[in-house]
Amino acid sequence: MGNNEQNRISYFPDSVINEIAPPERFTFPFYYEPHPLTKIAAAELQHYLETQTDLDHNFGLTTDKEKMVIGKMFGVLVVRDRDGKLGYLSACSGKLAGSNDHPKFVPPVFDMLVENSFFLKEQEVIDAINTEIEEIGSDDNYNRLKLDIEQLSAQSLKEIAAFKKQLKINKEIRGERREENKNSTDEHNAALVEADLSKQSHYDRHRLRVITAEWKQCIEDTRTKVTAFDIHIEALKNERKERSAALQLQLFEQYAFLNKAGKSKSLHDIFTPTAFGKPPSGAGECATPKLLQFAFVSGYEPLAMAEFWWGAAPKSEIRKHKQFYPACAGKCKPILTHMLEGLLIDDNPFLVPAKKTAKLEIVYEDECLLVVNKPAGLRSVPGVDIHDSVYSRLSATLVDTEPLLVHRLDMGTSGLLVVAKTPEVHKHIQKQFLDRTVSKRYTALLSKVIAQAEGEITLPLCADLYNRPRQLVCFETGKKSITRWKAVESTGAMTKVHFWPLTGRTHQLRMHAAHELGLNAPIVGDDLYGTAATRLYLHAAYLAFVHPKTKEKISFEVEEDF
Repeated sequence: MGNNEQNRISYFPDSVINEIAPPERFTFPFYYEPHPLTKIAAAELQHYLETQTDLDHNFGLTTDKEKMVIGKMFGVLVVRDRDGKLGYLSACSGKLAGSNDHPKFVPPVFDMLVENSFFLKEQEVIDAINTEIEEIGSDDNYNRLKLDIEQLSAQSLKEIAAFKKQLKINKEIRGERREENKNSTDEHNAALVEADLSKQSHYDRHRLRVITAEWKQCIEDTRTKVTAFDIHIEALKNERKERSAALQLQLFEQYAFLNKAGKSKSLHDIFTPTAFGKPPSGAGECATPKLLQFAFVSGYEPLAMAEFWWGAAPKSEIRKHKQFYPACAGKCKPILTHMLEGLLIDDNPFLVPAKKTAKLEIVYEDECLLVVNKPAGLRSVPGVDIHDSVYSRLSATLVDTEPLLVHRLDMGTSGLLVVAKTPEVHKHIQKQFLDRTVSKRYTALLSKVIAQAEGEITLPLCADLYNRPRQLVCFETGKKSITRWKAVESTGAMTKVHFWPLTGRTHQLRMHAAHELGLNAPIVGDDLYGTAATRLYLHAAYLAFVHPKTKEKISFEVEEDF
């Protein structure tokens, strides 16, 4: 393939064009099977990354531990140029080796690192403020004064406590003298003694007030000197905050994205109507928006996209080297909704309802509840765009009863679901789920052979706020999740396992299977954490709980069909 360094496009040879027809519609970015042309482009880009020696970036694929390991998402965009020739563009999410200037990759929508740019100039001012804050924070006089406050406070407490102890002794002595004075027959002398004792008492209280006031004034004088430093630091922090906010807003306005019709829209305008209210960090720096922007500016027609991960996975996310992934929902979806306006796009598979032939089997039913076997691909409850679900199907068949789902299964997961017929029954069984007294067993087919026979996985999970419904592993804010597992059999390059979830976190089994700190083997067909297939090979096979009316334990088991 030839490579035009001037406009960053790599052209497909005639042999490829003659064999592979270009797509009729653009890729749906959030769920796709890469088009053959994007696979060829991605393979060439990966070969470039493997053989490029001048790229000073540590992807974590070697034993180099001196530099921080940063895996990256890369993207390719198949385009038709002004002359009708087919080629592709390449991009990297974010900076690469600390720079935006790479001849192989399209430039960012806005390059904040250009020499003398407003961003760098303002960043210098903010950096200077940070330096001044750090200098004040490490000032010897400032730190000595703060230490003096601690020492003076401790010393004052000690001295005042000792003085109070002495005052108590003085009071006890005066008490003894008063008792002796009561027996005196000399009334005049007794009056003089009482007056002297009273004078001593007043003097002791006065000395306590004086000592307390002196220490308070001493500490306050020192604290006033410290406050002068603190006020300066706070003023600098406020200035930094205001400058950072203004700089961020200016950046948001500079990131202006085009679409097919040539309509431009800034990051600020794109994200203002969203739930975020403002662009999240890194918005606009992902590969696909960069690629589309360059294509529109250059007059190219976008035909297909694909993104893949290159390098070691971050500890929080599930990312596999060389594997294709959809564009992120939180940062990219609002941008791409604008940029793809006017293009013919592949159908959104999330809006395709489950086939009506996918039967919802009722495993058990009485006057209190139902237990159903949900087919893969059917929602538990209606979605925004798809009404067909376990709930809607049961609502259509049950007479004078609203189905109340006690728990849910992911759309791709098949298996046992409990449905209550009354609020009382729902509350009773739901409490068993909350108390973790319900016994559950899942069967899954994993995409690798597992060396161990069984074990337990404990990982803290939390939602990926910018890429829902994906989950993250986070040891700071994540909630504890525990799964016991046991290998059942291995077949070729896969392993069938049983899972016993001891907690009920979102995507718990999928995360525990796929994450490198878990089994490092995504469930077959897991389109979020692994590779899509005809279905997600996860099945809720066994369920046992106490019947709300009979108070007896009942259990159900439905074998997986894979």
